[in-house]
Amino acid sequence: MLRKRMPLIAGIAAAVLVALAVAAYGYDTSRDDLISDGVTVAGVDVGGMRSDAAASKLRAQLGPALERPVRVAVAGHRFKLTARRSHLTADVEGMVDEALEAGRDGGLPTRTWRGLTGGEVDRDLEARVSYSAVSVKRFIRRVKRAVDRAPRDADVSFQTASLPAIPSRTGLRLDARRLRRSVEGALDSIGGGRSVRGRVRVVQPKVTTAELGEKYPTVVTVDRGGFTLRLFKNLKLAKTYKIAVGQVGLETPAGLYHVQNKAVDPAWHVPDSDWAGDLAGKVIPGGVAENPLKARWLGIYDGAGIHGTDAISSLGTAASHGCIRMAIPDVEELYDDVPVQAPVYIQ
Repeated sequence: MLRKRMPLIAGIAAAVLVALAVAAYGYDTSRDDLISDGVTVAGVDVGGMRSDAAASKLRAQLGPALERPVRVAVAGHRFKLTARRSHLTADVEGMVDEALEAGRDGGLPTRTWRGLTGGEVDRDLEARVSYSAVSVKRFIRRVKRAVDRAPRDADVSFQTASLPAIPSRTGLRLDARRLRRSVEGALDSIGGGRSVRGRVRVVQPKVTTAELGEKYPTVVTVDRGGFTLRLFKNLKLAKTYKIAVGQVGLETPAGLYHVQNKAVDPAWHVPDSDWAGDLAGKVIPGGVAENPLKARWLGIYDGAGIHGTDAISSLGTAASHGCIRMAIPDVEELYDDVPVQAPVYIQ
């Protein structure tokens, strides 16, 4: 009897399984656009929602976050990249599709059982956004132009009475690649912070303010109008001398020069000029009465230089043929203190 019933029981069982499968399929199909419980997108809970409702909720809650600008702070500067300027948009449909797909794991039986028993998926999905890479690059370039600066070496502002220092300044160089990654990360992270700190590298100058005195151990300045020569050591005034300068028409040349050569009891190579008379073009040995270059010579420019004179009465006047005259003891002292290549500033 039992043997006769076995085919019937098997048939009924098969029919039940088919019915259950059809029912499960129908149940699963009816949930094609239903997001499983426990799914969030960028912190927004969309579990148990149909796709259209989830899309509306995401637009409503992510919209304000999208409008928040990315703020960049770097080296005391502040910058702002707006959603409009970066062309930032959220791929809501893509996020909904990903949320739906998160609940499709595990096959038909697992999904059906989870749906019937109220089980959750427990998935937190990241936001999906898009923005203009060109706009981000343009923004980074703007930040870089504002932040980057070349280092400045300390230097001297040449004046006759003082040598004020132009202070050194460190340079700054923005780490543009790192900043771009940070900005892109802030744009991608809708639910997170949108403040970014840039990083800069400090570039040291070649000459610091502290080193400037070593760069200019000796400087001579000439105030033609005041008939004064000043000697500076390490940018500090060391000595002041009374001088004579070039007369009208034969003025001592103004500008920044350097001591080109030095000599004791120099020979005088007489310029081939009308004022030289019969001596024009001749060479007068050093130490003789006819040689006006007394005791010492510091050449600075095109035949002009600093030398001693026995015409003491000419000091404090414009009396020379372009050179700078000093009393003999003064020029001997200056000669020992001023090396070749020392700057000579004449104003």
